[in-house]
Amino acid sequence: MSKLVNSIKEAVQKVGLKDGMTISFHHHMRNGDFVLNMVLEAIAELGYKDLTVNASSVFDVHEPIIGHVKNGVVTGIECNYMGGKVGKAICEGLMEKPVIFRTHGGRPSDMEKGTSHIDVAFIAAPTADDMGNCTGKYGKSACGSMGYAFADAMNADKVVVITDNLVPHPLVDFSISEIYVDYVVEVDQIGNPAGIVSGTTKITRDPVGLKMADYAAKVIEASGLLKDGFSFQTGAGGATLATAKYVQDIMLAKGIKGSYGMGGITKYMVEMLNNGCFQALLDVQCFDLDAVQSIRENPKHMEVTATHYAGVSGKSAAVDNLDVVLLGATQVDLDFGVNVHTDSNGYIMGGSGGHSDTAAGAKLTMIIAPLIRARLPLVVEKCLCTSTPGSTVDVVVTQRGIAVNTKYGKNQELKEALKKAKLPVVEIEDLKRMAEEIAGTPKPVQLTDKVVAHVMYRDGTLLDTIKAVK
Repeated sequence: MSKLVNSIKEAVQKVGLKDGMTISFHHHMRNGDFVLNMVLEAIAELGYKDLTVNASSVFDVHEPIIGHVKNGVVTGIECNYMGGKVGKAICEGLMEKPVIFRTHGGRPSDMEKGTSHIDVAFIAAPTADDMGNCTGKYGKSACGSMGYAFADAMNADKVVVITDNLVPHPLVDFSISEIYVDYVVEVDQIGNPAGIVSGTTKITRDPVGLKMADYAAKVIEASGLLKDGFSFQTGAGGATLATAKYVQDIMLAKGIKGSYGMGGITKYMVEMLNNGCFQALLDVQCFDLDAVQSIRENPKHMEVTATHYAGVSGKSAAVDNLDVVLLGATQVDLDFGVNVHTDSNGYIMGGSGGHSDTAAGAKLTMIIAPLIRARLPLVVEKCLCTSTPGSTVDVVVTQRGIAVNTKYGKNQELKEALKKAKLPVVEIEDLKRMAEEIAGTPKPVQLTDKVVAHVMYRDGTLLDTIKAVK
């Protein structure tokens, strides 16, 4: 028996795709992904219309989806993150139906609860056998962890695995099992693995970024959380990676043995694992090729599903045991609410991803961002979009000062500890004033009444909306 078919078109026909259905994709190839575009092109040629695309993330490489919206093939988009090229078109009124933004934990949970139904999942698999066992750890397009694809495979009515490295059955060390898979398609290439390394994945050399990183590491040290059993997540931004390096230096100097590092994994987190700072890495997504190599070779570098990482439908999630998470922001408001969905001009260029998931779970949620970006202040009266509620944010670190959130009856002891450590503690209102003294008060963004996106919180409730830009 074999589930192998000759082409994507044949697979689309065999799964019984119909107008109005929802199809899904995962984003582990990131800005190197070819599969979403290949599938939509095949579907368009077959004449299907009115489809919803549920992709864990939409990157700039997926810009062709704009044409499929215009020709009626795609009428709905659901995702956790959206790059600026598609985001700008959405904010200019491309679609009638608002985009649905979920979190990395909310997406699988909605699938598992049945509130987000997937008719057909298309899974980009760097290695697979002809029965559908597949993994991201091996092959010319290896992407490492396939943590976001598990929910699609396990909950969709039909599942198609698309691979460029077909191996004999049974594939050893598979991630997703054949028991979920209906058809397998072999293509020349599912993506460019160099595109996995999209975004900043190197430690900053910028003096402003290094100053913020130094402050952030000292905040973690002063918090009392940096001790044996410490758990930690950092993003892939230059300043947060520099913070991880400084934290590693403290841990090695003091002989601190942490429990786990988590999230999108980079070579810097791999280095911390190899140096004994952590017992394990819990990896839902590899951010660079060093991480891909590590997850392939080191059993302490563990692939986890998005539900295990941050879901609310399971009996537990790793985010709920996090000590510290480092996160970025495009805007922070006076209530410590954070915007990572739009830029300061109101155009979509991001998404929550795991931002609000980890903020809700971690003991210490720290936002690291420069006081001024593109001549616009970081701190504003009210964010254009609330991606993460202020009640889940503890500290905002800038190069000009550190604001501790005591507005919700918490963190008073932390604030005193930071003052005792002689760190430059200020109020959030002070950061806003300092930013405006440098950059001036920004002009209000002109928005229409047209809602172009719904921002869903991790529990499935509506957190905010995004409106079209005039």
